[in-house]
Amino acid sequence: MVVAVLAILRAGAAYLPIDEVYPAQRRDQMLRDGAVTHVLVAPGWVERMAQTGLSVLEWPSTPSGPAADGSCGDVDGRAAVPPASLAPSQPAGAACVLFTSGSTGTPRAVVLEHRQMVDFALADTLPLLRPGDRTAQSSSISFDTFTFEVWRSFAGGAEVVVVPGIPELMETDLGKELRRRRITAMLAPAIALNHLARHDREALSGLRLLCSGGDVLLPATCRALREGGFTGELFNLYGPTEATVACSGFPVIDIALLGEQVPIGHSFGRARLHVLDERLRPVPAGVPGDLYVGGPGVGRGYLGRPGLTARRFVADPFAGDGTRMYATGDRVRSGEDGALEYLGRTDSQVKIRGHRVEPQEVERALCRYEAVSEAAVLSDGEPGEKRLVAFVVVGRENFLLRELRGHLRATVPAHLVPAEIIVLDAMPTDAHGKRDRHRLADMLGDHASRRNRYVAPRTDTERFLATIWEDLLNVESVGVLDDFFTLGGHSLLAVRVRLLLRRQLDVPVTPEALFEHSVLEEQARLIDGLRKEALTP
Repeated sequence: MVVAVLAILRAGAAYLPIDEVYPAQRRDQMLRDGAVTHVLVAPGWVERMAQTGLSVLEWPSTPSGPAADGSCGDVDGRAAVPPASLAPSQPAGAACVLFTSGSTGTPRAVVLEHRQMVDFALADTLPLLRPGDRTAQSSSISFDTFTFEVWRSFAGGAEVVVVPGIPELMETDLGKELRRRRITAMLAPAIALNHLARHDREALSGLRLLCSGGDVLLPATCRALREGGFTGELFNLYGPTEATVACSGFPVIDIALLGEQVPIGHSFGRARLHVLDERLRPVPAGVPGDLYVGGPGVGRGYLGRPGLTARRFVADPFAGDGTRMYATGDRVRSGEDGALEYLGRTDSQVKIRGHRVEPQEVERALCRYEAVSEAAVLSDGEPGEKRLVAFVVVGRENFLLRELRGHLRATVPAHLVPAEIIVLDAMPTDAHGKRDRHRLADMLGDHASRRNRYVAPRTDTERFLATIWEDLLNVESVGVLDDFFTLGGHSLLAVRVRLLLRRQLDVPVTPEALFEHSVLEEQARLIDGLRKEALTP
């Protein structure tokens, strides 16, 4: 995968990474919106991509290797490509296209150029990777942290070690796996670190460098990691995709000085951070304002969206050189030491497991299901532990939630699938006839009313599940009619359930099965059935 990306850039082209776990509908949309002409796929994907009508090449194929003159060898009978025919890269040429969630229901394609990628890779004020380091490459290629893991490592002379994703790693003995692979540096989503700090705080103790990003990093997490034996460098990174991955960061040194959350810190490299009011005037220290990012890391804009690009990439009045700055939509304030503190959003965008999510995109996906007439999506949970909750009004009696979940899993990435879906008779409205999100938020806060009547666990398996749910979800008196996700569960906690089932009951459960059987008594029946199958000769 890494070699394939290098080959694309060496050929003078730009890469648009698409995670193979994305639903086909999402992949097709990205190919169309990204104006893709050629597709490089893993073995077994050629036939699946044939219907796109694009040029499809399997990687790795069967090259004969480089010729004596340095040219590429034959690939599946095609002629070799001499180095002289490869187009040289240009600083202002497109290097990659990365998609983020869009408020109109259509994901946005962010174009980053070679000069932005190079500036990011070589910035000497970012956490440094160096010869002797072995960096875990665990993120999806379609996520911007891939850029940090790979290009920062190459620029610093570190090795890149391709490992499973964070959820898959968390299903193993994580600490043992990292030691086996001799990993010294890692970038992990804040939500994963917040989770590990509570359930496996020693797992990361062998790292020299640990970076967090994508969400709110909690001081309690930093404290737990230190108590678990981690003595290396710990950084909290911040940066939108539009400004090339990371433009600020905070080194966590003295945990006792932290407030309610870890700051997002000071600017990195040549990035310029401006905290401004609605008239683009700087606000005093300690006063909340909107964050704008300037400097050489600001990307080209949104592919095929000139209007949106003009609204979000605006002239930088402080630069004096005609360059632009990016309006992040984040509210921040600077502390006494100048470090920025994240306060929230100016719009409805939320972070779910490190991914930017526009609730409107999820609402449109819900309404594309024929039984749903109205939908509203809110976020729920503590900072760093946010999840999506959907409210829907349905137009038929034989409606099944599992069918709606199946529709979502087939059309949008996993981070856009709500953890909980609540069916309403009608959507609440205010005095002006508009959707009343305050009343929806009140419903969201009343967790007790959404719990089913209490029925005590009756079997050993039900009692086992109730115990681990109570521990993981921090709730009391879990009954057999309770739903894991209604109680506050999310995908990383579901990973923990699967790990405990495998370790303590020797029962392997697929992620899909756990999502489809989220009510405790159904989950217990599933587990009992799997154990019975395992004992059958």
